[in-house]
Amino acid sequence: MAADSQKGAVIVASVTTPISDRRATVALFSRLRTAQGQADPFPLYADLRSRGDVSPAPWGGFLVTGFSACDQVLRSGAWLEPDTTWRERQGERTRWSAPSSREISRTLPALNPPEHTRVRRAAGTFDRGTIEQIGSRVSRVVDDLLDSLMEHLHTGEADFAALVSEELPIATIGNWLGLPSEDWPRLRELTHDQVFTQELLPSASQLARSDVAMAELRAYFLDLVSERRSRLGDDPVSRWIRTWDALEPDRDKADEAVYFLALFVLLAALETTSTLLSTMALLLVERPDRWNLLAEQPDLVPAFVEESLRYDPPTHVISRVAAQDCVLEGVEVRADEMVHLMVGAAHRDPARYDAPDRFELNRGPGHLAFSGGIHYCLGAPLARLEAQTLLSRMITLLPRLTLVRRPSRAPRVAFRRLLNLDVALA
Repeated sequence: MAADSQKGAVIVASVTTPISDRRATVALFSRLRTAQGQADPFPLYADLRSRGDVSPAPWGGFLVTGFSACDQVLRSGAWLEPDTTWRERQGERTRWSAPSSREISRTLPALNPPEHTRVRRAAGTFDRGTIEQIGSRVSRVVDDLLDSLMEHLHTGEADFAALVSEELPIATIGNWLGLPSEDWPRLRELTHDQVFTQELLPSASQLARSDVAMAELRAYFLDLVSERRSRLGDDPVSRWIRTWDALEPDRDKADEAVYFLALFVLLAALETTSTLLSTMALLLVERPDRWNLLAEQPDLVPAFVEESLRYDPPTHVISRVAAQDCVLEGVEVRADEMVHLMVGAAHRDPARYDAPDRFELNRGPGHLAFSGGIHYCLGAPLARLEAQTLLSRMITLLPRLTLVRRPSRAPRVAFRRLLNLDVALA
C-alpha cells in the first residue's frame, strides 16, 4: 500500500483508478480542509458516497462510505488495527514511522488480539460503579462551569467551547486520575497537538507538532507512574501498577504498560468528548425550537445526545487494515491494505437512515460514533454521562441561549473540533 511521506502528504495514484476519478477525489479532500468544507462536509461526503460504498483512495487503499460496509468492518475480526507491526512494514520514510505514530500504536485502541485482550482486561476502568462514583463529581463541575458561563453572559457574549466544553472533560478525567489541576491546561493543549498523528493525511508540520506533544506526554506520565509507585494509593494509576506488577515481572515494562494506559485514558477522554459537548451545544442553541422542546420534555436528553453523535460525530474517519485478501461490497481488498471508514459519510447514508440530513430525536439506536466490535470505545459511558449531565443542567439552570456567530473549526478531516462557540442570552 502506498503511504504519504513523513515530509508531507504525498499522494500516490492507484493504477486501477481512472485519472479523472483520482483528481476528483483529491480535489474533494482539499475542499474538506477549507473553512467551508469544515463547516459543512456532508455535501462532499454525498459526492464521495455517490461513487460507491467502497471506492479507491488516491493514495492507496479504499474509502468506505456506506453504513453497512463500515459496520461490517468494525464488527469483524477479519479487519485489524494498523498496529506497530503493520506500521513498521510501511517503511522508514512514511508518516507511520513518525515518533508520535509509533508511540500511539502502543496504546490500547491500536492493539490487536491477543495483546489487545490482555491490556483491555488490565485496564478495567469505566464500569457501572466507577461511572456512579464519577457522576456526582461531574454534576458539581457542570454547575460550576455553567455559573462561570452565566457570569460572562451577563456582561455580553461568551465562548461556550472555551468555558465549558474544553473544561469539563479535563476536570472529569484529571480528577479521576488524580492529576494536579495546575497541569490540566497544558495537558489539554498537548492532546490537541498529538491528535494530528491520527489524522487521515497529516502534513509534515502537523506530524512535527504531534511528535513534540507526544514526547512531553510520555515524560509527564512516566514521571507520574514513578511518583505513584513510590506511594501507592487507591487511585486508578496505583491500581494499574498493582495489576501490571502481577502480569509483568520486568518492572520497567510494567511501568511502561501503566504509562500507555494512563496516556490512552487521557487522550480518549479529552479530544472527542470536548468536541461532542460543543457540537451538542451548537445543535441546541442554533435552533430555539430544540431548546424549547428539551425544556418541555427533559426525558429527550439521552436521545438528543445520541442524535448529536449520529448527526455530526467527533470522529469522522476510522482506519482498519485487511487481515487477509477479501471482498468488501464487491471490491477486492488485499491483505495489509488499509480501508478508511468515512463514519461522517456513513451516518448520512440514506440506505441506513430516513432523511439522514435531518436532526431527529425519534430515531432508533444505532450509530458508529463509538466504533464497534472489540474496539468499541471504552470511555463511551463516561462521554455519555458528561454529555447528558451537561445538557440536562443547561436546560434546567440557564435561560435560553442563542448563537452569536457560526463557529470556526480546526482544519481536520478525521477529528472534528470547534475552535469557538460564541453564545449570548436570547
